[in-house]
Amino acid sequence: MKTENFSELGKTESGKKGSLFKRFRMKRKKNSAYSKLIFRIFMQTAAIVILTFLIIFTLYRRFWFRRVGDWIVQFLQDAFDLEQLDALNIYQYGLRENAWLIIFGAVAVCFLVLFRISLSWFVKYFNEIDAALDQLIQGEDKEISLSSEMAPMERKLNALRQTLEKRELESRLAEERKNNLVMYLAHDIRTPLTSVIGYLSLLEEAPDMPMEQKAKYVHITLEKAGRLEQLINEFFEITRYNIQEIVLEKEEIDLYYMLLQMVEEFYPLLEEKGNQALLHSDENVTVYGDPVKLARVFHNILKNAIAYSYRNTRIDIFVEEAFGETELSPNKIIITFQNQGKTIPKEKLESVFDKFYRMDEARNSNTGGAGLGLAIAKEIVTRHGGRIFAESEKEQVTFRVELPADG
Repeated sequence: MKTENFSELGKTESGKKGSLFKRFRMKRKKNSAYSKLIFRIFMQTAAIVILTFLIIFTLYRRFWFRRVGDWIVQFLQDAFDLEQLDALNIYQYGLRENAWLIIFGAVAVCFLVLFRISLSWFVKYFNEIDAALDQLIQGEDKEISLSSEMAPMERKLNALRQTLEKRELESRLAEERKNNLVMYLAHDIRTPLTSVIGYLSLLEEAPDMPMEQKAKYVHITLEKAGRLEQLINEFFEITRYNIQEIVLEKEEIDLYYMLLQMVEEFYPLLEEKGNQALLHSDENVTVYGDPVKLARVFHNILKNAIAYSYRNTRIDIFVEEAFGETELSPNKIIITFQNQGKTIPKEKLESVFDKFYRMDEARNSNTGGAGLGLAIAKEIVTRHGGRIFAESEKEQVTFRVELPADG
């Protein structure tokens, strides 16, 4: 027991020393960042001290033993009507014997005067920082430049300027996408709404319309109303995912069955385009996560793959387990969706996961949603501790989802 106690004590002491050493290194590193400024201040102060002593020494050697003593004696005689001997005694015992005190006071006064003059040099650094902050506030698009002694501060301010510019650009792009979203959704909503109103008007105006024609109009009206409902739901989706965080309710999921069921659900849409979806997976593969949220991820990716696939092509879904090479590398489940479609440029691959981003420039009603599907998928995968990314080359588009095998 004693050996264990000494061992624990040694670990504690070692930990404390390590922590102190770390703090010392951080402090030293912080100080060394401004070593040039510290050296400049030190040299400036040393110069003031030396100059002060030179001035006092010169005055002392030049005047104290010569004219200053005579001036003081003469002043005492004239001002207080004293005899020369009395004035000499006052000068000798009152001033000469306290000469070092007078010299010290003169040194102090001279040093303060010179230091006050030198402050105008030091204040220039604050003026530079103040000007740089004004430049940041006004959003000027130019490099911040400070004195060489303030190089670390210059780098930090320029990094801050770049960060602010990046955030401003991202905010502007997000605002532009939102405005475009409202404009395009308003246009998309108007189209089915006009059709619904038009066909309902025809049905109302012609009550004796043949049943076959009436059934056709009712079917078209229901299709357009369904599209209208879909667009309105997307508006709600925007609001919901902007005001609340995603909360996960995890459990063991039969991943094979989930993906198989999803492929079957999309069969009508696949059949319409002549596509087919094939699942390549071990039937016993499982993953720990939120089944509803992960189903949403795979639904969004598969829906996107169908929408942007060429007609009469195949969509492949691969599921594989990747085992970590070390204990620190966790096991992963990798789900890959591959489809044949128009190659996505590299500069757009990251943007496909942004909110309100839609890949099709034409924004037609068949493929154009609110641009939230992949953004929501990325958010859900990230909350699960995984990652999602896209690749595209030679008219093949690949979306890959990596999830921790044990959640």
